[in-house]
Amino acid sequence: MNTPALTVYGSKVSYFTGKLEAYLRYKEIPYQFQPMTMEYFNRIVPEKTGAQQMPAVEFADGRWATDTTPLIHWFEREHGGKPVIPDDTVQAFVASLIEDYADEWLWRPAMHYRWSYHQGRQLLGTVLVDELFGDVFGPTILKRWTIRHRQKKHFVQRDGVNPNTWAHVEQGYLRALDLLQEIFDKRPYILGERPTIADFGLFGPMFRHFSQDPTPAEIMRLRAPAVFEWVGRLWNARASRCGGELVEGIPEDLWPLLREIGETHLPNLAANAAAWREDRKTYDVGIQGTQYLDLPVSRYRAWCMEQLQAQFQSIPGEWREKAQTLLEEQHCWEPLWQVREPRSDYDPQGQAPFAVCLLYTSPSPRDEQFHLVCRLLIEKSG
Repeated sequence: MNTPALTVYGSKVSYFTGKLEAYLRYKEIPYQFQPMTMEYFNRIVPEKTGAQQMPAVEFADGRWATDTTPLIHWFEREHGGKPVIPDDTVQAFVASLIEDYADEWLWRPAMHYRWSYHQGRQLLGTVLVDELFGDVFGPTILKRWTIRHRQKKHFVQRDGVNPNTWAHVEQGYLRALDLLQEIFDKRPYILGERPTIADFGLFGPMFRHFSQDPTPAEIMRLRAPAVFEWVGRLWNARASRCGGELVEGIPEDLWPLLREIGETHLPNLAANAAAWREDRKTYDVGIQGTQYLDLPVSRYRAWCMEQLQAQFQSIPGEWREKAQTLLEEQHCWEPLWQVREPRSDYDPQGQAPFAVCLLYTSPSPRDEQFHLVCRLLIEKSG
C-alpha cells in the first residue's frame, strides 16, 4: 500500500483541521492524519513553519505548510480538477468574503459554545487532553482541569465574551443558521450544485464545533436541519461525482448573508486593522449595537483585510462596478475600505502557505491563546 504524499497534523475536534480535511477529501487528494502532540506543536511545527497552529501539512518532499486558506489556493493551482474557486471573479470574491467571515467571525461563537457551557467544556476538555496531551507528563485530572479553565479564559473571556456580549455572540450563530437554512433549502451548496471555498470556510465552525459540540449541535438539529444535512453532505462530497454547475451571479438569497457580514465581520476587521496601524495592543468596536471592549489586535486579521481588498481590485472593470453596487447595498463597502492599506507586513513575499510566517513572533489571538494553554500545562506537570 502506497503511503500518502501528505501528512496532516491536527486534531479531530479542530476547527481548521476539519476544514482542510473536508477539502482534501473532496478533491480526492490522499493524506494521512497525525494527531498534533505537544512535541510537534511546541517544537517541530514552529521550526518547520514558523507558526504554532494547526493543521500543519508535511509533504513527502520535506516541505511543510500551514494556514488553510492559502493551502487551498495552492492545491487549486497544483492539482487542478474541478475548482472550488469560481471562474466568475465576482462570485470568487463573494465566496472568499464568506470564507473569511466563517474563519474569523464565527470563531468567537464557536469557542463560546464549546467552553462557556458546562457540558461542552467537560466533554471537549477530556477529548483534547486524551488526544493531544498524552505526551505531557502529569495527572490526567489536572491536565483536564487546566485545559478547561485556560481555554475558557483565553478563547472566550479574553475574546470579548461577557454578560454584556453573551446574547449577541449567540445571536451570531443563530443568525448564520437561519440564513444558511434558507439557502440549503433551495440548493445543496452555497453557490450551486457543487461546493466552493465558501462552503469549506463555513464547514470549519459548522462541522467540528457547531454540529458536534453538545449545545450548538442540539440547536442546529432543531433550528436548521438543512444545515445539519449540508454538513454531512459536504464531508461525503467528492469532486469525481459532483457534476453540477454553479448558479449565475450572486443569488438574492445570499444578500442577507452579505449584509450580516457587512454589519459584523467587516467592521470588526476594520477596527482591528486601524488598531494594528496605530500599534495598539487592543481595540474596542461596536457591532450591531453591542460594544466589544479590549479585544486583542491581530496582525493576521489585518492581512485578511489586505487580501480581501486586493482580490476585489483584481475584478475586471465593469464587473467591479457591479460588485461595488452589491457591496454598497448590503453594507459591506464602507467597512471593507475603512482602512486602506492596513500594512500588516505579513508574508510580504507572497510565499504562503510555505513561508516562515510571522505568526510565531506575532500570533493571532487563537494561536497565542492555545500556546499559553500548552505552556501552562507543561509548567503544571513539571
